[in-house]
Amino acid sequence: METLKQDLENRIALYALISRLMIKEVDEDFLKTIESDEAIYALFPNYQNWSKRNDKSMKELIEAYYNVDFANLFLMHLVPYESFYVRDDQMIDSGKGNPVIELYDALDFRVELEKARVVSGDHIGVELEFMYMLCKAQLKALEAGDKEGICELFQIQKGFMRDHLLEWAPMFLINAKKESRTPLYHEGSELTLEFLLSDFEYINAQLDSFCADVA
Repeated sequence: METLKQDLENRIALYALISRLMIKEVDEDFLKTIESDEAIYALFPNYQNWSKRNDKSMKELIEAYYNVDFANLFLMHLVPYESFYVRDDQMIDSGKGNPVIELYDALDFRVELEKARVVSGDHIGVELEFMYMLCKAQLKALEAGDKEGICELFQIQKGFMRDHLLEWAPMFLINAKKESRTPLYHEGSELTLEFLLSDFEYINAQLDSFCADVA
């Protein structure tokens, strides 16, 4: 159980990181969080070694580079919404009929659209935050000794990734990596893609092992 707890804490940290990176522009506090955590910082080697960090302040980098890159990737040239990728008409669906929003409602996950600066709950940053919340709920279930609850949440995570995130996010992230102009978003897109694929494998492995004897 200790290994599972460590796994969950690592998954929570990574989902918190990538959801925040993709939901709105970065600020100094967020960048300091990356730079102060050795394990997370190690995931951004090109960001670490970016020459512009030597002669420009963090404020200058944010305003002249990171915010510009974010706007290019998430507001102007790419569309970070599931409905755009899965609907035949490529319309962003923010209504109650959107299956992602229906799932959020069923599980009492509330999306503050204005605060997150998104127009629909099927934004990649919100979907990643949903996975973060599911992982946090698992940690609570683990601390309560609720094995059935842990496994039920693994099933929900598997279904959400299979039916939603992995249906479209890899295509968006590949495009984001290609279109990015800063190491932060280039490596962030690559990290997110690699983590989603490995986490889906992890979830399936846990369902086959840890959850195998749960009725």
